[in-house]
Amino acid sequence: MTQEDKLEKTNRINQLFDFYEHLLTEKQQMFLKYYFHDDFSLGEIATEFNISRQAIYEHIKRAEQVLDIYEEKLCLLQKYERRKHELEQLRLLIDTSDVSIVDRDKMITVLERLQVYE
Repeated sequence: MTQEDKLEKTNRINQLFDFYEHLLTEKQQMFLKYYFHDDFSLGEIATEFNISRQAIYEHIKRAEQVLDIYEEKLCLLQKYERRKHELEQLRLLIDTSDVSIVDRDKMITVLERLQVYE
């Protein structure tokens, strides 16, 4: 796995975690935070909690699977990304349309209110 792939995976897990954190067990939340947010190694986490690296690895892998299952069923990240893209397209249309500055500002204000998590 390349460095770029690792970064992409980390970003995806962090995004999924933002949406589904409270649906995970406390252990899953804690281990994912240590591993993906705080960039601890498996060995560092294992030492911190006095359990094996293999146990940490299995907890993290299971938590990743759970996040993927939630996303597969609920599609919150997918919907967020689509909404974000569509809002950006609307912003571009507003910026390039022939409307008054006052109307443009009002439209942009409405768009900004629609943006959740940004």
